[in-house]
Amino acid sequence: MSTSVRRAAILGALVLIAACDVGAGTMASGGDGAGPFPAADRPVARIVSSRWSNEESRDRLNEADEVMDKAGIKPGMTVADIGAGEGYYTIRLAERVGKDGRVLAEDIVPEVRDSLAQRVVRERLQSVSVRLGEPADPKLPENSFDRVLMVHMYHEIGEPYEFLWRMRPALKPDGLVIVVDANRPTQNHGTPPALLKCEFAAIGYEQVSMSEMPSAGGYMASFRTRGPRPDPRAIKACKEG
Repeated sequence: MSTSVRRAAILGALVLIAACDVGAGTMASGGDGAGPFPAADRPVARIVSSRWSNEESRDRLNEADEVMDKAGIKPGMTVADIGAGEGYYTIRLAERVGKDGRVLAEDIVPEVRDSLAQRVVRERLQSVSVRLGEPADPKLPENSFDRVLMVHMYHEIGEPYEFLWRMRPALKPDGLVIVVDANRPTQNHGTPPALLKCEFAAIGYEQVSMSEMPSAGGYMASFRTRGPRPDPRAIKACKEG
């Protein structure tokens, strides 16, 4: 196969993967006039890499299996991997949910999204879709996900209140958001647990669990929705510390 033909085949696969839908819901719209949302009243860590740690060292600590076990991820589930990066969790989630499940991997950096899409094609992961999100909107289809994973990336979300507000409709009625992060200030690439709980509560999420997760370099928290989604103008920003 010539180089030009091979390149065209890969690009075609990227288009198909990016276009894949996960559920029957509609996409959240960034132009729905929902704002204004409050700004984060704490520092926002800048994105420095698509890789938190190398995959071999993470597997030696049994990180992904421990997180997926505690998150209750089972065959047949539909899971979103937000801030998927190079796909450490995406690949392992696909193995866990199996042929009857679905995984949507989302990132906001086009080059990272494209690189992950090529990996998905290369490893023939038929159950995985790859999508480009926006900094304040993960662009997830509504009523589609049993679990939404956010691993070592929450502190990098520049507009956390708008992001969580737009993400909320994507959960199924019994769905959970799973956050893994380090217990340190946001400017140091972590999120204090009390701040995380406060910011989620401001959007109408209830904390279900919080546990130490040494294998993942911090803690794991889970949240479910509670009550109606608030009016953005009524949301009050939390203060770090």
